[in-house]
Amino acid sequence: MAAKIPSVWAREQRQPDQPALSRASIVREAITVLDAEGIEQLSMRKLGSRLNAGATSLYRHVATKEELLELAVDEVFGEMTVPDPGPDWRADVTAAALSFRATALRHPWLSSVLAQAGLAYLGPNLMAHSNRLAALFAAAGFADPDRGIYTVLGYVTGMSTTEAAWLTTVARSGATEAELVARLLPAARRAAAGYAHLSAASGDDETDPAEVRETKFRNGLEVVLNGLALTLTR
Repeated sequence: MAAKIPSVWAREQRQPDQPALSRASIVREAITVLDAEGIEQLSMRKLGSRLNAGATSLYRHVATKEELLELAVDEVFGEMTVPDPGPDWRADVTAAALSFRATALRHPWLSSVLAQAGLAYLGPNLMAHSNRLAALFAAAGFADPDRGIYTVLGYVTGMSTTEAAWLTTVARSGATEAELVARLLPAARRAAAGYAHLSAASGDDETDPAEVRETKFRNGLEVVLNGLALTLTR
C-alpha cells in the first residue's frame, strides 16, 4: 500500500459538521493568531476556543498543525500581486518583489515558516503566484524561468525574514521604530567607530527607519536583477 502524502492538498476535504465552522474560517482565525502572537502560540486547542468549537470539530477540516500552516501560507500568498508581462521585465519583477515583501511584513511569521509548511507549494494561490512569475521571466527571454524565480524569491525571503524579525522586536519593545532606533543609535555608533562603512550605515536621527529599510531592499534587489540581466546577454 502506498504511503499517504503528508499534505492537506493530497486528501479530500470533509463536509462541515456545523454550518459556522469551515476550513476557511479556521484558516482565517489561524492567520489572526499568527499575526498577533506568532507561530509558537498557534495551537488547535486555542483555535477551538476562539471559534467556540471542540478540537474534534477542527480536526474534521484540518488534521494537524502542519496542515494548518500549509493552508495559512497559501491563503496569504493570495494577497500577493504579480503584474502581467509588460515591456520592462525589471519593473514587473520589482513590483512582484515589493508585493511579496509587503505581504511578508504584514504577516511576520510567513518567511520563517515557508520551509516548514510541508507541501505548501501545492496550494492554488502559491501555484498561481509561481506561474505568474514564470510568465514574467519567460516573456523577458529567460530560457529557464525557474532560475530567475528562485534567485529573486531567495533574496526577497531572506530580506523579509530579517525585517520581520526586527519589526517583531520593535513591537515587543513598546516603542515606535523611530524611537527604538534613536535609543540604539549611540551604541551602534560606538560599535561602528573605526569602520567607515558601518559608520555610514548607522544613519542619523532624522532618517525614517522604514524608508531606510525599503531603500536597502530596493538596492539589493537591483543588484540581483543586474546579475540576472547578464544571463540574458550571454
